[in-house]
Amino acid sequence: MGERRQNELKFGRWESLPDGGRRYWLDVAGHHGWRARYVKEVNAAEETVAFRQEIFDEAGRLTEVHEKFPVDKGHRKVGGVE
Repeated sequence: MGERRQNELKFGRWESLPDGGRRYWLDVAGHHGWRARYVKEVNAAEETVAFRQEIFDEAGRLTEVHEKFPVDKGHRKVGGVE
């Protein structure tokens, strides 16, 4: 099975990017109404160029981003949330 098909099956949702790559994402329900979104961006050859985790609160507001690839930058609070 090709990498593109594997990504489609694993993430379930995607959009095409202007450079021929794709952005895939998977939402996972957390405790207390929070949600995690895993986002993988690939180039036209389906090689990973970025991977991050986004955390949304119960109101659907983005509160944290954890960039994991190409460099793990750790968690970063978004929008003044502490």
